[in-house]
Amino acid sequence: MIITHRIKLAPFALIILFLVSGCSSKKITSNQGAENAKLNAAGPSTDRPRRGSRVDQILKTAEAEWDFFGKQSVIIDDSHESMPLVGKWEDDGEAYANRVNVYWRSVGKPRLDGYDCKQPWSAAFISWVMQTSGLSDLEFPPSDAHWNYIRYFAGNHQATAAFTPHKINDYSPRPGDLICATRGNSGFIPVYDAMDTGSVLMGHTKLHCDIVTDVRGNQVDALGGNVRNSVSKSTIETGPNGRLKPSERRPWFVVLENRLAR
Repeated sequence: MIITHRIKLAPFALIILFLVSGCSSKKITSNQGAENAKLNAAGPSTDRPRRGSRVDQILKTAEAEWDFFGKQSVIIDDSHESMPLVGKWEDDGEAYANRVNVYWRSVGKPRLDGYDCKQPWSAAFISWVMQTSGLSDLEFPPSDAHWNYIRYFAGNHQATAAFTPHKINDYSPRPGDLICATRGNSGFIPVYDAMDTGSVLMGHTKLHCDIVTDVRGNQVDALGGNVRNSVSKSTIETGPNGRLKPSERRPWFVVLENRLAR
């Protein structure tokens, strides 16, 4: 997950800073017109799951939460991040703080809510989306830490698990997949280690995962919780064949392929 200070920046140049912080009250602005052009540049998706499938339900559930939080948008390229649209944040009132509490309840922490801003909630968000979309604990084990379920999928659970891991150089993410990166000072996780045993994740607990919602040309859209203190949709530039490109801003190390029927 990604937690940052709320910083008032000039509207012509918003660079997102990766800092761990608590709650604050100032919003930020950006050059929305120019950034929206980037969001739409790649054209429509070509790989949408069929309506009514469980993959489709995961996407609908996540996008409904994004809508509730005001459709906050982030653009990620090789050198920087920007935010063309600022939505509602976790501590912007009871409605949003209580919604974060719903996520926490899915991982057995009912006393936390959006006012507990130093408590990262992105894994709780992912877990809640999967539970609400009808996945069993064997298909997706809920957790307040991403490394728990990543290690589960990297282990010997292919008979029941809804996701299977891939090296980022070997697989192009599709809607319904999860894409995961390290955060903070965790450093880059060697992809082959994570794929071989999953044990390397024990020492890298600071991770973040997003749900891929759309693939358009050389761009991937992905939804995640606690991205800039909200449920945000990130637009990410990809490399050849739609592969993720690790960068300083997002050191991607694994794609979790959604194995549910599409």
